[in-house]
Amino acid sequence: MKGLRKYISPFAPDQSGAAAVLCELGGLVIILDAGGCAGNICGFDEPRWFESKSAIFSAGLRDMDAILGRDDRLVKKIAMACEKIEGEFIAVIGTPVPAVIGTDYKALKRMIEQKTGMPAITIDTDGMELYDVGAGKAYEALFRTFVGKEIVELGAQEEKNKRMESDFRCLGILGATPLDVEEKEEGAIRDFYKRQGFDQIFVYGMGDGLEAVRASVTAEKNLVIAPAALKTARYLKKQYGIPYETGYPLETLPEWEKIVARIPELEGKRVLIVHQQILANALRDRIISRVNAAVTVGSWFSIDEKEKKEGDLVLKEEDQWISLIADKQYDVIIADGLFERALSGYEGEYWSLPHFAVSGKRKG
Repeated sequence: MKGLRKYISPFAPDQSGAAAVLCELGGLVIILDAGGCAGNICGFDEPRWFESKSAIFSAGLRDMDAILGRDDRLVKKIAMACEKIEGEFIAVIGTPVPAVIGTDYKALKRMIEQKTGMPAITIDTDGMELYDVGAGKAYEALFRTFVGKEIVELGAQEEKNKRMESDFRCLGILGATPLDVEEKEEGAIRDFYKRQGFDQIFVYGMGDGLEAVRASVTAEKNLVIAPAALKTARYLKKQYGIPYETGYPLETLPEWEKIVARIPELEGKRVLIVHQQILANALRDRIISRVNAAVTVGSWFSIDEKEKKEGDLVLKEEDQWISLIADKQYDVIIADGLFERALSGYEGEYWSLPHFAVSGKRKG
């Protein structure tokens, strides 16, 4: 039955993905809700909320505000917040309420900018999609708003040319949020690529702030580590000539040592990897480079056709997942432990590969 879940809990929604992209960028992030969605983001989907400072607010919409579409009251609240808290920009993230009443996000953006004098971005998430959709919208709005301005105002292209002439190597990492990446991995990713010869690594939105976004055109190339950022990477390539590639530094995964030690056990076996597509693809490539195994990738989230191989799976429903495993008879499943709860009759091996957007857990 569509949408029925008896074993698998709901995944992080689109507004959580958008908030995750913007959390560390120094803006005032407004969740356009009555309070519940913001509480879910800060209480469950954003681990940085408990350990660092970030200006995330609920719009506190009341029934009549929503029914009558009183955007002027929201803009007034935002202006008052700007007087008390410094921020580099304002971001408004949608939820089911503005989706139902048909909020005009473009008009809201203009009203906020006129009232506050600050740059604003609006993200039309509706709470009905998953985190990667919201993250993708946030990346696109962010880079479209701030990268072009930086080139005009500060001559970032000239800076890029100077760095290229001096052999200074800069790498941009797109797609890193705690929903996909262990917080400690961010430092590990930075260290990993410094050992590859890069002088500067921008991990956009996770360790680096808005200045890194503004300076993104100085990157030699972008590495996309999650499908949510692919559209933005393609935009940056088309608009500013920044090449990109996809991949994931598996050595930075907390579970990697356990997994790599067991890869020889996969010889001759049928393996299913379930995670976000780019990480799963990287793990598949590593496995088949070492052993002769039939490896399939599946994901409950975005599947990019250019990154997909024949036989890869798009997962949507719990009963589909149960039937799939019963029919295919995989020898080994590598996935978040939450999915195992639905597989009472599975007799193969199950290796833990945590995915925070799925279970909210860092370790298996």
